[in-house]
Amino acid sequence: MTDGKPLDGLTVIEISSFVAAPLGGMTLAQLGAEVIRIDPIGGGPDHDRWPLAPSGTSLYWTGLNKGKRSVTLNLRDPEGRRILGDLVAAAGPGGGPGGGPGGGPGGGIVLTNTVGQQWLSYAELARLRPDLIHLQIQGNRDGSPAVDYTVNAATGFPLITGPEELGTPVNHVLPAWDVACGLYAAIGLLAAERRRQRTGAGSRITLALADVALAVAGHLGFLAEAQVSGTDRPRIGNHLYGGLARDFQTADGHRVMVVALTSRHFADLAAAAGLTETFAGLERLLDADFRRDSDRYQHRKVLTALLEPWFAGRQLADLERDLAGASVLWSVYRSFTDLVNDGTLAANPLLREISQPGVGSLLAPGIPLVTDDVTAVSPAPVLGADTASVLSAQLGLSGADLRSLADRGITGGAA
Repeated sequence: MTDGKPLDGLTVIEISSFVAAPLGGMTLAQLGAEVIRIDPIGGGPDHDRWPLAPSGTSLYWTGLNKGKRSVTLNLRDPEGRRILGDLVAAAGPGGGPGGGPGGGPGGGIVLTNTVGQQWLSYAELARLRPDLIHLQIQGNRDGSPAVDYTVNAATGFPLITGPEELGTPVNHVLPAWDVACGLYAAIGLLAAERRRQRTGAGSRITLALADVALAVAGHLGFLAEAQVSGTDRPRIGNHLYGGLARDFQTADGHRVMVVALTSRHFADLAAAAGLTETFAGLERLLDADFRRDSDRYQHRKVLTALLEPWFAGRQLADLERDLAGASVLWSVYRSFTDLVNDGTLAANPLLREISQPGVGSLLAPGIPLVTDDVTAVSPAPVLGADTASVLSAQLGLSGADLRSLADRGITGGAA
């Protein structure tokens, strides 16, 4: 066992909404950082976002804010913005009002996706804390707005997703670029904090959602393919581009995804299906070599047509028996409800039971990194529940100070 969590002593001030910035903050919180999320009184635009629990509590908001502390301020009021600046300057172990030498060494870190507010800019906050680390998430590199769905549309993926015969774009429900952006944000803040430890210098970081999508499209070869070939990748439905994989239906109505990623996978699949000699004859007929990815992909339709009857003639239990011990990669398609009801969630140590205010008892995931530390899963806070305790601990405000701020509508309490 190690002494404490990896990011003990780090304090992050998060002013955010929706997915990317909250996910970045939660990732740091699950590694041990104290993440203080600042929201307007009554909540930001994502506080009531679907899906909702029967009580009306947002499962989306609680899911993305586990392990954080919640402070609500009237950010339209200059005094509310001043308090935010004081928190940025002072936050961190050993911190105190006024920033500079009084600021805690693990503080002075801001994560935000709020754009166009001068009081929240690097230039303004660095006046209060010269070693400030400030990461600004935005839609496009020039600061103009964009969200995951518009970035995805602009990057090309919906035009190569879906069945071959479809002529219209296909969006997907996973906000992939938001997720990647949030994880990039967490890495960026940690890199900047390590630099500050070495040099004492702060950092001004911007991270555009559109750049994240473009970078990933480039890393995976999509952009290079278009530049080199001059053509768009075709739609191929549930096939695997450049290899052999597809979904099949079983005799009892299940659908399974089967992936023969390597020549060994393909050989094992052929053997299990009793098609080794058939495929060998097909190789001779087509002058192909099915040990090669390219040949398996080129002849995918005839190969999968030969495999279809074998899958269609077997129930799921038969497949589990016939493919046991083989290298073939495969899985039955399951719904989220299936994962809840078949014991998958309860059996995985990633998920721990928590009591989430407004929701009740449920299994919630911690961080997927497996370390020597046993990572507890903490529920999301009630909106504004930590306002008084954070302002008292970080800024030294008295009970009378806190009551005055609340009475004047500068701070909020638990919603």
